[in-house]
Parts: sequence; structure tokens; C-alpha cells
Amino acid sequence: MDFKFDPDQELFADSVHKFALKHLADGALERAHNEHFPKEAKELFYQQGLLGITIPEEDGGQGGTLMDAVIAIEQIARVCPRSADIIQEGNFGAIRTLAQYANADQKERFLKPILEGREVIAVGMTEPDAGSATTDLKTTATPDGDGFRIKGSKVFPNPFADQYLVYVRFGPGVRGIGSVMLRRDTPGFSIGKTSQFMSGAAWAPLFFDDVYVPAEDVLLLAGGFKKQISGFNVERIGNAARSLAYGRYCFNEARQYALDRNQFGRQLCEFQGLQWKFADMMVALEAAQLLLYRAATNADRGLPSPEDTTVAKLMCNQVGFNAANEAVQIMGGMGYSRESLVEYCFRRSRGWMIAGGSIEMLKNRLGEMVFERRFSQRPPRPERAADETGKAAS
Repeated sequence: MDFKFDPDQELFADSVHKFALKHLADGALERAHNEHFPKEAKELFYQQGLLGITIPEEDGGQGGTLMDAVIAIEQIARVCPRSADIIQEGNFGAIRTLAQYANADQKERFLKPILEGREVIAVGMTEPDAGSATTDLKTTATPDGDGFRIKGSKVFPNPFADQYLVYVRFGPGVRGIGSVMLRRDTPGFSIGKTSQFMSGAAWAPLFFDDVYVPAEDVLLLAGGFKKQISGFNVERIGNAARSLAYGRYCFNEARQYALDRNQFGRQLCEFQGLQWKFADMMVALEAAQLLLYRAATNADRGLPSPEDTTVAKLMCNQVGFNAANEAVQIMGGMGYSRESLVEYCFRRSRGWMIAGGSIEMLKNRLGEMVFERRFSQRPPRPERAADETGKAAS
């Protein structure tokens, strides 16, 4: 068991950090306050070999590890927190599902433009009545000739993506769920009014009005839900990495502020109350990082462990947000100002406690792991409830 980077990882981390300093330091604040995905920087990431780190070389990726992608997120976020989204989009989530299950033709048409930095992908999964209860989704795929007609809607995706991996229902129940690929200019596919999250990032509802999807654009037919959702174990590693990276960024900014700022004739760092804040943050950040690294390295050795990724995301979400919150308090008005990336990280890290599995859902899953049994969040089925009532009466 080794808790240090190996020489290759150290070299990689150093090169990514230098890349970030050279290309991303200028304009970091502007990117954070721009509702658009930082697409203009994707080509630079492609040239640096930072897109498709976790994708096999035969599919156009770098053939690296999840740990490599985590390191890249950490190093990019040290300089430009917003640009860490490019690493996430280019290595976790929808792109991995696409790389794993797309056929050769789909990889050429959909995966290749993403890996080359020319296009952005987003996932259309959440619906107005299907958030944490993903399997309640109502967007339907009805057979039409060799293809399907898509009807329904989604909420919260990036409205500026070029292509969307859309969860659809081919039939009833969990086994009826699969997915299709759609481009934003597909007839019948429309994007509603743009709104903003608290982080400033944009989202908009997606509407599918009898959108025709040819057979060659179907990614997974009915029965593909479990394959798709298994990717969330890896998605949570990317989510956790960003949460922790934002917290680390805020810790470093607040530390420098405490060294530079003087009050009552003393440096802020000389006040014991602030020293204890930094001590608590440091311990929490280090503990969360170990859990994140464990999840990433174990996933690289085989299938990602749901327990490892759930624990890592829960810890990193909470620790990252708490560090950002403390940094705002330590830096006072400057930390609360939009002239500081600390307030951006505070707002953004709060969102990761919801996205990719809320902290409450994660705790539910961990409770199931603790007791080795399933606790359904749904009410009892009518027949089961009636049966249980009858037993109680007798």
C-alpha cells in the first residue's frame, strides 16, 4: 500500500499544472461567470492529450486510468476551477457510456468529435417527475419502421451541447429503458428557455415532439438501463474529484489570504480561531482525498465498487463544500465577492451535493450496504399493503 504518486503520475501532474498555468490562468474568473460551457478551451485540452484519458486508444482515447483523470481534474482546478468541467465531460459520464457501448459507426460519428475537442456531449436523463427515481422516466421510444419516434421531455442538461445521450423508455418497467443519441438540430427536437443554476451554469428543458431516431442512432435498446446506470459509479468519481478540487482551491486561497491580511496589527494566521479552522479543513480534505484515490485505483483494477464510489462522493461533496464555506467566512467580503473564485467554488460545490446522486440518496445506499438488504423508497404495492393489513388484523 503506497500513498504517494509514482514517478509517472508525478510527471503527469506537473505537466498538467504547467499547462493550466500557461493557458488557463488568464481568464479563469471570466470562465467561471460565463454560463456557456468553456468549449473554446477544448481544442487545447485535446492537443495536450487531456480528452479521453480513460478511453481506450483504439477508440481514439489516451488509454489511461481513472486515477490519471482525477489527477488532471485536481491540477486544472488549482488554476481554473471552471475548466475542470472539460476534464469531466471528456472523461466521465456520457462519454464513457458512449465509448463502451457504441458500435464502430457510432464511435466515428459521435465519439470522435468529442475526443477531438470539436463537440460537447450532455446527458438527457432527469425529467420533471423522474429525478432520483430515474426509473420513473416517461420519455417514450415508439417503433416506426426501422427506427423510433421519441416523445417526452428532460430537464437540467447543458443547453449548448452538440449531442445528447437521451434515456428513453422502449417498454414498461426497468427492463424497458434504453438510450438514443440525438444532435441538437434533429427535426422535432427543441430546447426551451435557458435558465441558470446557482453556480451560473446554464440549463434548459429539452422537448421531443415525435423525433425520429433511425436504428443506427440507438445506443442501447430495452434492457440497457443497468448498463447505463453502472456508469454512475465512475461518474461519481469525477463528481467527487471536482468537489474536492474546489474545496482544495478555496483552502489554498484562504490560506494565502490569512498570510497576507493584517487585522489589529497581526496577520490573520496568528489568530488561534482561524488556525483551528485550517486544521479542521486540512484533516477533512486529506481524509476525503484518500477515499477518492481508493475509489479511483480500485476501479482501475476492475469494476468500480459501488461502496467505494458512494463513500468517496459523499465525503468529497461534504468536505469540498465545507472548505469553500469556511474560506468564504475567513476571507470575509473578499471571499463573498464575485471578484474571487472562492464564492464561485462555494456555489458550484453546493450543486455537487445534489447532482450525480444526492447526499441523502447516497446515505440510503450506504444504509443498504451496512444492513445488507434493500430498503425501497417507494410505498408498498397495493396488493402487498392489503396483505400486510390482513395479517395485522388477524
